[in-house]
Amino acid sequence: MLAILFELLVVLQSAVQGDGAGAATAAPSAGAPAAQAAQAGPPGYFNIIFIVGMFAVMYFLMIRPQQKRAKETEEMLKSLKKGAIVRTTGGIRGEIFDINDRDAVLIIADKVKINVLRAHIAGPESVPSVAPAAEKA
Repeated sequence: MLAILFELLVVLQSAVQGDGAGAATAAPSAGAPAAQAAQAGPPGYFNIIFIVGMFAVMYFLMIRPQQKRAKETEEMLKSLKKGAIVRTTGGIRGEIFDINDRDAVLIIADKVKINVLRAHIAGPESVPSVAPAAEKA
């Protein structure tokens, strides 16, 4: 994705600066200094605006969404309570038996408890709604 953006920006920059081949093949004339001044390219501040624009695009496409996801994950981990059914990043499903700032104890089967880091809880497990067979008919 970055390569595509870079190529697009190079094409735009070359279009704004003009093609250098046309200036090299033009025959000198009495108005040559005026023609050279017109083909000198954009002012120096254009490159600074270009770089600032690149950083803005990177921020809105990459950094900001990542920060938003991190904030949502942090809020989800803070909202976990005893008795909630969760799934870990490893795919283990269990009920929270005990939880503190760092660890969570999950019950995954009868008399089977495991300790997992709180950060490795992927999220609450949604219980699928099963409609009775009589309502389906």
